[in-house]
Amino acid sequence: MENTTKDLKKDDEEEIIFRSRYPSVPIPDDLTLPEFVLKDAELYSSHVAFVDATTKRSYTHGEVDRDVRRFSKALRSLGLRTGHVVVVVLPNVIEYAIVALGIMAAGGVFSGANPSSHSSEIKKQVDLAEAKLIITDEHTYKKANELGLPVIIVGEQRVPGAMFWSELLDAAERASTTGIEPVVNQNDLCALPFSSGTTGLSKGVMLTHRNIVANLCSTLFSVSPEFIGKVTILGLIPYFHIYGLTGILCSTLRNKGKVVVMGRYDLSSVLKALIEHEVHFAPIVPPILLGMVKHPIAEDLAKLQLRSVMTAAAPLAPEIYEEFRRKFPQIQVQEAYGMTEHSCITLTHGDPRKGHHTAKKRSVGYILPNLEVKFVDPDTGRSLPSNTPGEICVRSQCVMKGYYKNEAETTQTIDERGWLHTGDIGYIDDEGDMFIVDRMKELIKYKGFQVAPAELEGVLLGHPSVEDAAVVGLPDKEAGEIPGANVVMCKDARESEEDIMKYVADNVAHYKKVRVLHFVDEIPKSPSGKIMRRLIKQKMLENITKSMDAQ
Repeated sequence: MENTTKDLKKDDEEEIIFRSRYPSVPIPDDLTLPEFVLKDAELYSSHVAFVDATTKRSYTHGEVDRDVRRFSKALRSLGLRTGHVVVVVLPNVIEYAIVALGIMAAGGVFSGANPSSHSSEIKKQVDLAEAKLIITDEHTYKKANELGLPVIIVGEQRVPGAMFWSELLDAAERASTTGIEPVVNQNDLCALPFSSGTTGLSKGVMLTHRNIVANLCSTLFSVSPEFIGKVTILGLIPYFHIYGLTGILCSTLRNKGKVVVMGRYDLSSVLKALIEHEVHFAPIVPPILLGMVKHPIAEDLAKLQLRSVMTAAAPLAPEIYEEFRRKFPQIQVQEAYGMTEHSCITLTHGDPRKGHHTAKKRSVGYILPNLEVKFVDPDTGRSLPSNTPGEICVRSQCVMKGYYKNEAETTQTIDERGWLHTGDIGYIDDEGDMFIVDRMKELIKYKGFQVAPAELEGVLLGHPSVEDAAVVGLPDKEAGEIPGANVVMCKDARESEEDIMKYVADNVAHYKKVRVLHFVDEIPKSPSGKIMRRLIKQKMLENITKSMDAQ
């Protein structure tokens, strides 16, 4: 580990900046993200890149490379131009990377949406992104068709009024390229994932080709040449999530590995896929670890080839970690840390076989090459030494360009010196291992999905009988956190707590549902009008404990 005090603040006070213990890694200046991850695909053209865990349908690296080019050409012929946003509303399918990279290769901007989202939520993303086109399947077509944009259907079933994926690819094969070749630069936007950031409602995160290429260069620095073309990864994390896009799809294509594609989580199906497809590495979220720990397993675990699992996107409870290690002592458990605004992984673990440091238990890893990190006192803004918790701030070429058409939120998150303020509290020890202590931000992470309290409060306040509302995250062993609400009802209201919970459930995606709701007389607020969430959370937990004790 290296720290430096070369940088000075405006008042000439020394800044304490921590850098990677490993040398910087080069970032190519002339490759777009599709070019970077598909480089050398011809050398592995017959190797499987994506295989459906259930149907066994697959794409080889050669077919992925071919169809990214075909789809890019098809999109250009449809009128897609540089900077145009395409919203993709698909579950995890073997075509997903081809769709995303095809959009980027055409000069477009990929914006993934959760197919289980309520139609109003998809509309909000489409409107905010100023999308020109939607790509979906027959199951979600009804939601997409309401939005008045051209729709492309991926899958076997044809839908009247929509363009069909395979027909577009066939037409592109026959069409001339004259006049439709895109000119795409590394600093052009390539992705617009939506994140609640460190505060507030969902915002479009502007990521350039260079942002994600830089992230992949840093995160893959420890991959040994002997593993290229030989690693099989479980592809269960949703691909519309930055973890799925960068950490699974792009990184595996770059390393010429194989992704076992799974759309839904079911413990028996996951274990079957791990064994049948001889999966080596599984990026997952804590609830899946909990399932593997808690439920009886009929499968023959001796057949597991799994070497390691990596959890991110939600906190891992220490009890789950310890139980998993006891049950599966041969599988290494790594915790990583990242955020959409930093193009994905920010801190991770290396390969000890290459002499890389093995991070301590419960650490989220060490600082990657090319990254700078500092820890800031949230009250004074001063940078802090090792072993002292502060807000984690990151500076690198992976930092987003900003929030789409939201300058105010951008300047709150990225300061004038280029530091991304994560809203998370953590510290670094003397060996360079980093630990997450708490979240400053108010976001709730339900099974790895971001849930913004402000959004749920808006839904609650839309009910005619609700006078005031506050939403907080309550700890939950399975989900990590669940949304809990305090609600002040109007004087003459007749609805029950269950009625209000059902109202919210009818208006949001399933993962955003309020799981606990208490009627209260008032919402505690500070003199400046801010909701005192910590107090609400404490009171709700006390009430839940009393209720359980009384049963």
